[in-house]
Amino acid sequence: MMKLEVEQDEWGPEKILSVYDPKTGMKGFTVIDNTTRGPGKGGIRMVRDVTVGEVFKLARAMTWKNAMADLPFGGAKSGIIWDGKTDKETLIRAFARAIKPVVPNEYVAGPDMNTTEKEMAAFADENGNMKSATGKPSDMGGLPHELGSTGFGVTESTDVAVEHLGWDMDGLTVAIEGFGNVGTFTMKFLSEKGAKIVAVSDSKGTIYNKQGLDYEKLMEVKSETGTVKNYKDGEVLKPEDLFGLPVDILIPGARPNVITDENKENVKAQVIVEAANIPIPIPVENWFHEKGVIIVPDFVANAGGVISSYVEYIDGNEEKMFKTVREKVRYNTELVLKRSKEENETPRESALAIAKKRVKESM
Repeated sequence: MMKLEVEQDEWGPEKILSVYDPKTGMKGFTVIDNTTRGPGKGGIRMVRDVTVGEVFKLARAMTWKNAMADLPFGGAKSGIIWDGKTDKETLIRAFARAIKPVVPNEYVAGPDMNTTEKEMAAFADENGNMKSATGKPSDMGGLPHELGSTGFGVTESTDVAVEHLGWDMDGLTVAIEGFGNVGTFTMKFLSEKGAKIVAVSDSKGTIYNKQGLDYEKLMEVKSETGTVKNYKDGEVLKPEDLFGLPVDILIPGARPNVITDENKENVKAQVIVEAANIPIPIPVENWFHEKGVIIVPDFVANAGGVISSYVEYIDGNEEKMFKTVREKVRYNTELVLKRSKEENETPRESALAIAKKRVKESM
């Protein structure tokens, strides 16, 4: 039997569903944390060792993320235990049948670890309601991740942080950790705004050229060789060397806990925009704040994806998605940085206070 013990508090969780399908062997669970602002919204992850405790923490993070983005969604998350071999569609369909009583009125699914638009298509098809999941293929009315909504939001958030400092984006130097969906689109959109991307990393290495990297060329190299380090024009460094480079803006966009007590002293950037989730432990964020470094927290900067899912949910198109991401991310980033300065608190403390106030007002 799975342990379902989770500490409940003034915010939730409202429901924890543990489901099992004897025929397929599907084991999964959904944590609906808080639905005061709307149905709980959060992805389905499929991993071998996913636990109720982990899913609850992610559901709570979604409560704050959706409130901070000012969307009519609450927070929720799902997990399916997957051995890496069993057919994913079979498990997703069994899971969709099992949690159908709460979907989409109390829970709306989305992609997460090891789930893509293909799994969302199967989930929505099995449920029978297109509002049951977002991140569906475009032929099902979806706004796929491939449009770059998260990277676009990270770019807009970065632009607001630059304005907050009274800087001009033109010619500012940027280092981006990670060159997957988020990193590639962040580079594309930031380059279009005049920033100079001087370093990019992936799991195999970092490519650094202080004169700037060419986006199209780098995309070609990554696509053909599988790594950015084969970009001919630049210095090849270790992946972790990226964080200590002499840049104006640093964008950790791949893994959690990459800037820690061990390497924080090496960071030279004055602005850090968290495209990845939890790239810096909170005590280290506090240390940077005391040093005068501006950090835009993850659930403010990377909200483009969840805002895009809302636009899909209301049957909006690509144009409406980009417009909504721009407006919401810019407004909320400005709100957080302004409050942080006025209240002399970290941007994360400000963002959390704003999100909690919005949830409280809906209760």
